[in-house]
Amino acid sequence: MADENGNGEELKLAIKEADEIFHEYKEHSVAEFFTKNKQMLGFTGKVRSLTTVVHEYVTNGLDACEEAGILPEITVKITNLPDEHVLVKVTDNGPGIPKSHVGRALGQMLSGTKFHRYMQQRGQQGIGATGCTMFAQLTSGKPVHVRASTGDGTIYECNISVNVKTNEPNVTDFTEYEGEFRGTEITAEFADVKYDKSEYGPLEYLKRTALANPHMEIVFTDPEGRKIRFPRVSDVLPQRPVEVQPHPLGIEPHALYEMMRASPARKVSSFLTTELARVTPSKVEELKGVVPDFNFEQSPKEVSWADARKLCNAFKRVKWVAPSAEALRPVGAEQIEIALRSLLHPEFLSVRSRPAKIYRGGVPFIVEAAIAYGGNAGRKTENGRTAEIMRFANRSPLLFDSSGCAISKAVRDVDWKRYEIKEFDASPITIYVNFVSAFVPYTGAGKQSISPEEEVLDEIKFAVMDVARDLQKYLSGKVREEVKATKRKAIMRYIQLLAENLPLLANTGNKEELEKKLAFLVFEKFKAEDIESEETKKDKKTRVLMEEEGGASGEEGKIEFDEEDQ
Repeated sequence: MADENGNGEELKLAIKEADEIFHEYKEHSVAEFFTKNKQMLGFTGKVRSLTTVVHEYVTNGLDACEEAGILPEITVKITNLPDEHVLVKVTDNGPGIPKSHVGRALGQMLSGTKFHRYMQQRGQQGIGATGCTMFAQLTSGKPVHVRASTGDGTIYECNISVNVKTNEPNVTDFTEYEGEFRGTEITAEFADVKYDKSEYGPLEYLKRTALANPHMEIVFTDPEGRKIRFPRVSDVLPQRPVEVQPHPLGIEPHALYEMMRASPARKVSSFLTTELARVTPSKVEELKGVVPDFNFEQSPKEVSWADARKLCNAFKRVKWVAPSAEALRPVGAEQIEIALRSLLHPEFLSVRSRPAKIYRGGVPFIVEAAIAYGGNAGRKTENGRTAEIMRFANRSPLLFDSSGCAISKAVRDVDWKRYEIKEFDASPITIYVNFVSAFVPYTGAGKQSISPEEEVLDEIKFAVMDVARDLQKYLSGKVREEVKATKRKAIMRYIQLLAENLPLLANTGNKEELEKKLAFLVFEKFKAEDIESEETKKDKKTRVLMEEEGGASGEEGKIEFDEEDQ
């Protein structure tokens, strides 16, 4: 029938074309993918590319030092070479990279110690340092040079490159010798990069890194040979984060389904109590009441995807203890205040750290926020100082892609006029926000922008409003004091005149005594106004809190926790 209708030849032709098309079907490694999409790693534009290189090497050094309990000392040197090439050398005093792991650490994509652990670290995907190795190859044709030691008296050096076809490291020119050194030194040559002193350059990045990490010391040498030191202002090393389990609230069905399939537990009930945070036997009993048709005695491996979704929905109908903050190490209000006062010398400063919350995937996070007003706060321009937003994620500065970032969006969403700021962009204000999480929801592999997840966006906004209320109180008091001082000055000018003329009109009294009594009356009047003003402020603060935060807890889908968490 097909031949009679003339469709047989068409079918044969279609099969032939399909075979020809899929003859070119090939598999590609992740390294090969990023060679053609290097902008996804942050290598776009000459200034940004150089800052990205410095960022990746410095954050790796910081993570290594902190995990080993070592106060970080990092040196960065940038040298201009002929043909517009740039040499970058970054040295840290960390534990060093064992020689058996150096190839994978710096020459293999998606290889590392961080992605699979529920604990706060600056790096996440195991891409950054290898991305720099690949970028050096693509632009200069040269491998990166590594010198490292674990402090055992033996130093090794080698060159590392990436086989982009297989995503395997190439380690060459390996030498080993005795010496006194501990840490890692990476030297790499790049083209298509440029050193710049702007707010997007390496110097600004290092300044902000020092601001968010007061326990580290950075020495930077720029291409002109100038040495800039950011001294350590605190000898307190952040406690090492503790790896935690995912929280039931926010975990997604597929993640739960995959966890159960890989679990060694014999029952769903035991899986829940051993592999999820905050799940106790009593909570399991509570869940049984919420989903009576779900079999908690079955093997986790027998649970279907639909059943996993049913269980995730049940999680949202139960009150939980808030997530543990053991996996998180925020900078801390005291350290942020020390750093901002040292850098900005503000007229006013307020710092807040919110309690731990969770977002999609059951991941805990903390938001730290600060607001600085006056002094050197804000960005300096030809027309004076304007508002500045300093964004951080796990203590690392975010200099690029601000428009789509949750931090920028949350700050812009605040109604600043309610906080005595008539024009936010024209005000001498610095907003500091540090987002701390086991897994930061970055919008891309370049790790410069945080995804505006609903829970994340709300919590950042609440943190900013917390410090904004403190600024409002200060500015209101400042205006009130200025008005009061003006009134007092005007009244006091007339006291002398009254004290001089009243005795003459009444033909009695003493000028000096009358002047003292009038001054006392003025003093008592302003004192009474102060007391009345304080009572009014208390009432207003209560009303604002109820309006801004009280209503949020009643919205559908918002997370509630047990009272024992408070």
